Amino acid sequence: MSATLERPTPLPGSRGPLFDDSLAPIRAKIEKGERLSLADGELLFTTPDIWTVCELADLVRRRLHGDTAFYNINRHLNYSNVCALSCKFCEFYRKKDEPGAYTRDMAYVKEQVREAVENGATEMHSVGGLHPYLPFSYYTDLVSTIRDTARELGSELHVKAFTAVEIVHLAKIAKVYKADDRTSGIRHVLEKLKEAGLGSLPGGGAEVFDDRVHDEAYKGKIRSDVWLDVHRVAHDLGLNTNATILYGHIEQRHDRLVHMDMLRRAQDRALAKMGYEGIGQQTTGISKDNAALRESGHLGYSGDEGSEVPIITLTRPGTPLPEHIAFSDTPSLPLSVSPSLPRGYFQTIIPLPFFPDGSELEHLPGPAGLENLRTLAIARLMLDNFPHVKAFWIMQTLPMAQLMLQSGADDIDGTVVWYDITKVGGSSTHQEVNVWTLQKAIREAGFKPVERDTLYRRVERDGKAWRSRLIS
Repeated sequence: MSATLERPTPLPGSRGPLFDDSLAPIRAKIEKGERLSLADGELLFTTPDIWTVCELADLVRRRLHGDTAFYNINRHLNYSNVCALSCKFCEFYRKKDEPGAYTRDMAYVKEQVREAVENGATEMHSVGGLHPYLPFSYYTDLVSTIRDTARELGSELHVKAFTAVEIVHLAKIAKVYKADDRTSGIRHVLEKLKEAGLGSLPGGGAEVFDDRVHDEAYKGKIRSDVWLDVHRVAHDLGLNTNATILYGHIEQRHDRLVHMDMLRRAQDRALAKMGYEGIGQQTTGISKDNAALRESGHLGYSGDEGSEVPIITLTRPGTPLPEHIAFSDTPSLPLSVSPSLPRGYFQTIIPLPFFPDGSELEHLPGPAGLENLRTLAIARLMLDNFPHVKAFWIMQTLPMAQLMLQSGADDIDGTVVWYDITKVGGSSTHQEVNVWTLQKAIREAGFKPVERDTLYRRVERDGKAWRSRLIS
């Protein structure tokens, strides 16, 4: 039985109280592929007409991806839960000598890679705490061990590792981070990790881009400008990245919209550097919303102030997806891309609900299911230049991920196996589903399952061997 969010049938002769005609201008913008304002986002969050919000998000996802829904075969490796920070929302971290603290050695890593390759994984996702005592060489060894062990077993396992928070920590322990020139240290670390085999960055550590929330819930973590700096430098080095938003704790809905707007402005710059200017371009200059954000102190990453970039929306007719630009040089594409142009960009937004259990904020209720659905749908509508939206099934649950596929999401992540960051409903760190279950969930939701690699290329398999192909 397919999970479906159905609108109640109105009484005869009436559209019913849950139809909101004030959403009509937003619908008109979306149908034209125009960017929504923060005021539009506020209305999407407050309207009782959740059905239209989800319907509009579904319209956008189908325009971009049709009836395709993605999954991958992946494995998570948390290399250590020892962390110098003590974020109030986090149940994961431990101090060095606390019960349950761990740091994995390379023998453990090799065994995890062997199991991943044997089970057909195409991706190893590795993050951890900000360990105060490990040298920088540990992290380059970690990446090269994953890459080299997989190659010895005949597989090119993609290494997606280290949040922006971790990258800054690594720059500090490598003694290359300077407050007055932070990007040079970030670049040094990313270049060394890329040489070791790093393929992309996950989107963790973003939380919510708001100084009030930052100082109360996760003081000591990097702020929004530094987080965006890391991703900008990664994009300039040709590394793709993801983005997250952690919601449902002490932030307000407006804070979520500001967060989304800062992400899409950063993506405007990444896409413009790829050669998108003129294709999918809405206008030039800085929007009124962006000017208001600048006046309020939200400057984004370094060098953002005063710069002008085009607003680029992927939802406008004739606009190709970034993966088609990054992985193809065929003349038939509407862009002529030089090999020297940066080809890194944000691939996906991953809305993550806050789970209070076991953290210092466990007195908070956390977001309810309808709020999760609405937030993801709004993320699809506001982030018009992000090619993908992921419903991370471990934190959303698989049944909710099915509804989210009908409400803006086009990806439900992968098989995972071990996940030590968040445990939903008392689950253990062993959180795994098989491929058949993921495919079944996608089909029940009314979509066609497609296995992807980390960079959103179709995975084709021949026995244990696999290869990636650009999705047409």
